[in-house]
Amino acid sequence: MKLRVLGCSGAEFPGHSPSGFLIDGSLLLDAGTVGAALDQEEQRGIEHILVTHCHMDHVRGIPFLADNIVVSGSSHKVQVIASAEVIAAIGSHVMNGLIWPDFSRIPTPQDPVLSYREVPVETEFQVGDYSVLACRVNHPVPALGYRVTRGGVSLLYTGDTGPTERIWELAGDLAALVVEVSFPSAMEEIALMTGHLTPALLAKELVKLSRPPRRVLITHLKPQYQEVIAGELASLAIPGLEILQDGATYQL
Repeated sequence: MKLRVLGCSGAEFPGHSPSGFLIDGSLLLDAGTVGAALDQEEQRGIEHILVTHCHMDHVRGIPFLADNIVVSGSSHKVQVIASAEVIAAIGSHVMNGLIWPDFSRIPTPQDPVLSYREVPVETEFQVGDYSVLACRVNHPVPALGYRVTRGGVSLLYTGDTGPTERIWELAGDLAALVVEVSFPSAMEEIALMTGHLTPALLAKELVKLSRPPRRVLITHLKPQYQEVIAGELASLAIPGLEILQDGATYQL
């Protein structure tokens, strides 16, 4: 699998974009960043979007993507795959005809650019050529992590989570783990309050895995604390650990 980082920050600043990870040009993990990183042809290559949760920095690219496709005159369709709670939140609070047009009814209700598909939790399902397993994680709103497998290669993306359990039990043999670390360890209290990890908390989570991932790719750093977090992560000496960078591509 080819993983392209569209955005991997826990906030938005110049050079730091919110979460969006494109697999093989067609499967998007979260949609905090889409149009700012992809040209028109690349946007039309997206077929499915797996959404972890409804926070703005993980869904805000979906309305713009839908608009770009319709305005271009393309007949391309995109399926948004998420929990029932996320689908309801997007329909009620984002593409509700007030904040943004409802692209699940545009250009026509019979043939819309966007469709929704509810995730079966802890039951493998197919998304194109990929086998996907969703698992609940620990965040203030309903949130999922996803294991994506193709050709015997598995990537686990936690999305936003604080200390959690079940996803590590289901992880299996991983070519890569994409896991968040939002705050430095000195800010553990706010990390736990908001459902995020610190380097110290990450170290405790990784020992819950039955086997270590070959690569541990860190995402969702708060840019204000990036240097501190990077230093703390380096001191952990975790094999295969790397901090993701916007625009980078990884072959798994």
